Amino acid sequence: MTARSSEVKVYVRTRPTACFAQELIEYLPDEQTVNVRHRRDSRKGVMNNQMSSWSFRLDGVLHNMSQEDVYQSVAHSVVLGALEGYNGTIMCFGQTGAGKTYTMTGATESYKQRGIIPRALQEVFHEVEQRVDHTFSVLLSFLEIYNETLVDLLASIKTGRAVQSGALTVVEEPGGGVSVKGLSLHPVHNEEEALNLLFEGEMNRIIGEHALNKNSSRSHCIFTIHIESRSRTLSGASYVTSKLNLVDLAGSERLSKTGSEGQVQREAMYINRSLSFLEQAIIALADRRREHVPFRQSKLTHALKDSLGGNCNTVLVANIYGEAAQIEETLSTLRFAARMKCVRTEPSINEHVDPALQVRRLHKEIQLLKQELSIHDTLANRAGAAYESLSETQVAEVQSQVQRYLAGTLDEITIVSVRQIQEVFTQFKKAVHEQEQKVKEQLSQKYSLVEKTENIMSSPVKGEEPVGAVGEVEVGFGLGLAVPSQRHTRPQSPNKSKGRKSKESSRMLHEPQVQQRALL
Repeated sequence: MTARSSEVKVYVRTRPTACFAQELIEYLPDEQTVNVRHRRDSRKGVMNNQMSSWSFRLDGVLHNMSQEDVYQSVAHSVVLGALEGYNGTIMCFGQTGAGKTYTMTGATESYKQRGIIPRALQEVFHEVEQRVDHTFSVLLSFLEIYNETLVDLLASIKTGRAVQSGALTVVEEPGGGVSVKGLSLHPVHNEEEALNLLFEGEMNRIIGEHALNKNSSRSHCIFTIHIESRSRTLSGASYVTSKLNLVDLAGSERLSKTGSEGQVQREAMYINRSLSFLEQAIIALADRRREHVPFRQSKLTHALKDSLGGNCNTVLVANIYGEAAQIEETLSTLRFAARMKCVRTEPSINEHVDPALQVRRLHKEIQLLKQELSIHDTLANRAGAAYESLSETQVAEVQSQVQRYLAGTLDEITIVSVRQIQEVFTQFKKAVHEQEQKVKEQLSQKYSLVEKTENIMSSPVKGEEPVGAVGEVEVGFGLGLAVPSQRHTRPQSPNKSKGRKSKESSRMLHEPQVQQRALL
């Protein structure tokens, strides 16, 4: 299917707070535009070149919106597209403590506060139950990127260990996408099994505490739903696959505000560096004059290669802190969101063909066509029709029919297959060749007879006069007449003899053909 180009959809969501900076952040009534004002730094003097206001136009503003409304606005269409065969990616970006994990996973205290991932799992299995004309297989994977190391959060289910690290690598696929080699895939059959895997992976995530967030994510996490769909009604060997990546990025943070030290500080440095590389990749993708995009600068950008600029429906949720003290981080997040909106992707259905099933289907189709031809020939009273090579008995039957047709005892030759037509022409060719040989033999015999006759005629008997020829036949030689002394005559009367002679002369003049036959 032909890919259709589309822009990345970008939404901004504000964390609820009692100290919302209304004088600095303004949401326009169109629910798509955000205006930000920033106070001038008086320490730089009265005259300076600092901008004091910015305007960002995005696809939607999610301000004071419930988890259900956020899911319907952001993820509903992407999840349905994944069931049709389109890859999808939903990611949350923003500073630490802005509500990314809450948007993606939700709170465990209340069912209504579920995030995008639990709601997406619920909708996937609801659609699987409704679409009875297709068979679906759903598999899950949970990847963590911690300090530039890939970790399988669901490895403990198979290995019995808490976390398996260091054995995963990002590899390029032939179609231009990427996959993580060594990442475990877990089949699930209902929503309950899927949620259990989600909670298992969440328990294995690495979190830390600092001044802005008591449960700060210290790693990037990618929860992927792999879907394969096959039609029950169509007998074709084609099927569709898709990946739905639900990405919870770690938050950017300033060490001066978080007060991080030791291991937490080291984690923050890795997080900020990977997010910086992510922003560089987005800038390169937004600039259409750039040919090279630095996806391999970090594990995060490499793992998200096909989600950012490839065959994927991509949605970004920019989470911001709506307080005056965090206005610089808010501006940074909105700038990233504006750049992301300039990125274009080319989503298309991932349709595949099963080679083994295709071969079996073609063999079965050939057998069905042969059976159909056989049934058709039977109904048309064409007994003995075949579509394989003719046997010796069938060849002999065709030869007999051709000979009878040439002899005139058979009016027509019944044709029942293409191979019989070829054999009929072969027998006709043989018959023509045999007839040519017979004609040549007859002509050679006649030429020999002519030469022998001419030799006899050219050597007369001693004492006899040469015999004159009175006629020639079609074969090219003449017959002589007996001399009068040797002719057998019967005595007749003078009158009758004269009349009979004139009569015979007239008959011989007007009937030469009869004369020739008589002479023969």
